[in-house]
Amino acid sequence: MALTDVLTPHRLDAAALPAALALSAEAGWNQVTEDWRIFLDHGAMHGVSDAGRLLGTAAILPYSGFGWVSMVLVTAAARGRGAGTLLLRHAIAALTATDQVPALDATPAGERIYHPLGFRPVLSLMRWRGEAAGAISSAEDLRPVGADDLPTITALDAAAFGAARSEILTSLWRRAPAPAVMLAGGDGFVLARPGRQAMQIGPLVAPDEVTARRLLAAALARVSGPVLVDLPTRWEGLARLLQDNGFRQERPFLRMALERREAFGDPDRLFAVAGPELG
Repeated sequence: MALTDVLTPHRLDAAALPAALALSAEAGWNQVTEDWRIFLDHGAMHGVSDAGRLLGTAAILPYSGFGWVSMVLVTAAARGRGAGTLLLRHAIAALTATDQVPALDATPAGERIYHPLGFRPVLSLMRWRGEAAGAISSAEDLRPVGADDLPTITALDAAAFGAARSEILTSLWRRAPAPAVMLAGGDGFVLARPGRQAMQIGPLVAPDEVTARRLLAAALARVSGPVLVDLPTRWEGLARLLQDNGFRQERPFLRMALERREAFGDPDRLFAVAGPELG
């Protein structure tokens, strides 16, 4: 009997956070409790359970006109029995019911699942992993991000990403203010957030790749230890910066949207994404 014959997705609350965190840790993912809490505060978390044990999850983040499908996870002992597809379809239905176009960042394995469901490629991404030692020089035309800059950052991010997400960006900045940098002229920025394994740098928004390189170098100069950066593959100059500083390609992602191939925002200004769970 398939798990889908006996399990029904249900909405999760804060009491499920430890079990959800255990699922992402089992999968080797980078999320911490604060990342999971974003879905409780700004979207929804759903799961399937058996005898009180959380077996799998899927989360959604509604934005404006589209929404993110995230954290589709199933514990190893329950994989291959339909629970992941059940949760995925539940998340898709929750977004389409409110006229939100479902979008997600797929691994190569996930892409084979999402394509038959109608998801189409929007943006090619590559995850880079490396160590930052604060040894990369910072440009003089950049300054730290302060609380007064958050409305400007929200507007810049909305233009590049395709939707305003002020509270999420504010949460990221509060968690890691030190690497957050913006252009003195106010037309570019980079944020970061600490994870279970590494600091995730992104989103990074800039008017051009030369400027984005300065922002990325400045963020790296302000952190030490393991770092993840999810870059659109078109930005070869940023890839060279990371490679020259010992970073390596870890795995590709493919940004996909249901029955849509066009980007939601302005991909010419988006140089690093916030992460596959946030978009």
